[in-house]
Order: sequence, then C-alpha cells, then structure tokens
Amino acid sequence: QVQLVESGGGSVQAGGSLRLSCAASGRTFSDYAMGWFRQAPGSQREFVAAISWSGPTTYYADSVKGRFTISRDNAKNTAYLQMNSLRPEDTAVFYCGAELWGLGSDQARSYNYWGQGTQVTVSS
Repeated sequence: QVQLVESGGGSVQAGGSLRLSCAASGRTFSDYAMGWFRQAPGSQREFVAAISWSGPTTYYADSVKGRFTISRDNAKNTAYLQMNSLRPEDTAVFYCGAELWGLGSDQARSYNYWGQGTQVTVSS
C-alpha cells in the first residue's frame, strides 16, 4: 500500500510558475514510476508527465513540453512537477499516481495508487 499526498497548488497569473510535490509513504518509493495527471471540470483525467522508477526516463504530454519538468528524489520519497510559463488552459486539479515497477505510463489505468489532488488555477 502507498499513500500519496500532493501539495504546492495555488492561484497564479499567466506566465507564472508553481512547483507541485507528491509525498509518498508506505511501500518502497523506488518500486514505483510516478506520473502527474490533471483534470479540468467536465473533462477526463489527462496525462501530464511521468518518470521511471529510477529517474532517468521522463515523458511529457505535448501540451506541456518545454514548460513542465518532472523529477523525483527517492531519498525523500517525493516526486515533483515544476511548472513554468503557466497558461489559463493549465487550470485543473493535478493528481500524482504511482505505477508499480512501471516505466512511466501515459494511461491513468496503469497507476495503482493516486493522491487526493491539488488545485492549480491560472488567471489571464
């Protein structure tokens, strides 16, 4: 069992930055690939970024490439999502997920555990 807690969301103006954190507890953190997804009102949960269990391999949705960076610190049991150049269309609830022995999937169904989400609001 893994518990995930996201933090770092908030309200920013377009062009601003936020850094989301996902703190994990329970099973060995390095057993899991980590992913970030987001869900806007009335929309499906969509893939944002993922990182393999060991860290060197990352994946991004086209909409965030060059603006967002995913990373992890296995010693701190934490994954991060640095978000720069934020746009109003980035407004959503952001969720982190843990994928056991994964390489980092862009499919939500691949993830075994989810956090409760953190709200990100970007105003124009």
